[in-house]
Amino acid sequence: MHQHKPLRSVFSASLSIGFSFSLSASLLLTTMHAASAATVTDEKSARTIAIKAGKLVDVETAQVLTDQVIIVKGQHIIAVGSSQATAIPAGAQIIDLSKATVLPGLIDAHTHLTSNPHEHGYTGIGTSNIRAALYGVRAARDTLNAGFTAVRNVGADGYGDVALRDAINDGDIIGPRMLVSGYAIGIMGGHCDNNLLPAEYNDIGKGVADGPWAARAKVREMAKFGADLIKICATGGVLSKGDAAGAQQYTLEEMQAIVSEAHKLGRKVAAHAHGASGINDALRAGVDSIEHASLIDAEGMRLAKEKGTWLVMDIYNDDYILGEGEKAGFLPESLAKEKEIGQLQRDNFRKAFEYGDRMAFGSDAGVYPHGDNAKQFFYMVKYGMSPMQAIQAATINAADLLGWKKTIGSIKAGKFADIIAVFGDPLRDVTTLTKVEFVMKDGDMIKVPAAK
Repeated sequence: MHQHKPLRSVFSASLSIGFSFSLSASLLLTTMHAASAATVTDEKSARTIAIKAGKLVDVETAQVLTDQVIIVKGQHIIAVGSSQATAIPAGAQIIDLSKATVLPGLIDAHTHLTSNPHEHGYTGIGTSNIRAALYGVRAARDTLNAGFTAVRNVGADGYGDVALRDAINDGDIIGPRMLVSGYAIGIMGGHCDNNLLPAEYNDIGKGVADGPWAARAKVREMAKFGADLIKICATGGVLSKGDAAGAQQYTLEEMQAIVSEAHKLGRKVAAHAHGASGINDALRAGVDSIEHASLIDAEGMRLAKEKGTWLVMDIYNDDYILGEGEKAGFLPESLAKEKEIGQLQRDNFRKAFEYGDRMAFGSDAGVYPHGDNAKQFFYMVKYGMSPMQAIQAATINAADLLGWKKTIGSIKAGKFADIIAVFGDPLRDVTTLTKVEFVMKDGDMIKVPAAK
């Protein structure tokens, strides 16, 4: 008598065969991908590129050098010098930028790559975290093509910035080097909370933490899920609902707990802070940078200088907020707040710079369209900096803030080959930096000049 196998046995056998096949296929594909990646890596490490630079901005010495040659091998710069003293290796690919000004890749220390600048306020409430992360793919490409080869992303829902960073690092998509914070941490009902929905939704932001120990736990959570740094909201904000931009939110005790925990875990702390009291307590707590610093007072400038804390002041986007208005979804109360503090922030930028505070380039990209980052240079010069100082803020200064000064931020032997070029003289007209024609990141040519 024929005995049928139990259905479970048949299914198990089928599943086992299918799983074995799938596993074998998966292993084969993984091996092929690894072999392909290894081949690309080997080819890249063996490749030598010689860049002929008509002018080269040496941000470390604040000089412009002429008739220079940069030798790139693999990911790194291996030599920089005059054309007379620097031999071009046999077989090197030559990039002729003899009619251009060559600079280190630019760095923006305050971005939100997963934020859509056309979906502020209620217009973006239907956007999922996954969709925001996918939008970030485009934003990352646009940012890199604009000459910003590194960014610090300070706040993203759903750890979309972590995913974006990892995809770039794995070579799945193109984009700048990224340091990311995950969720920004703040008080309930504050700038870092979700305040757009009514009470029945009980919608509380994933970064909310009240009290020193809850705040410590939130720092640990961000670190666990991939944050390179910690972003906190010390005061209210312009684009949040129901709070005053200058009002202090976190207490000194809470901020001290956050900074202590973050530094213990090897993470720096960036503090969103518009109002003077919140700025000053954040400085006393030991944060590594003050973001916005719109209403900084004399005590804040003194503390920042005394402690060597970086100021990251986004003095371009006032134009976009007030220019686009409700068309981009900005809340009426946000427009009113921006009108109150926008010009004050620019005036305080000048005062803090003249006082001698350390300043790094940060633009709040995501409030305005990604790729327009360099529009801020004009205002940095208008409000006190020389073009060279503005460029330094976006290169060696920002690299120092990010903890990457040894590897990026200037064109020197041993550093990663993050190099850009413009046709024109940014030391005479800093707006030239809005028209980047050549971009190299990590030794890879991302953008090359169009034929003329």
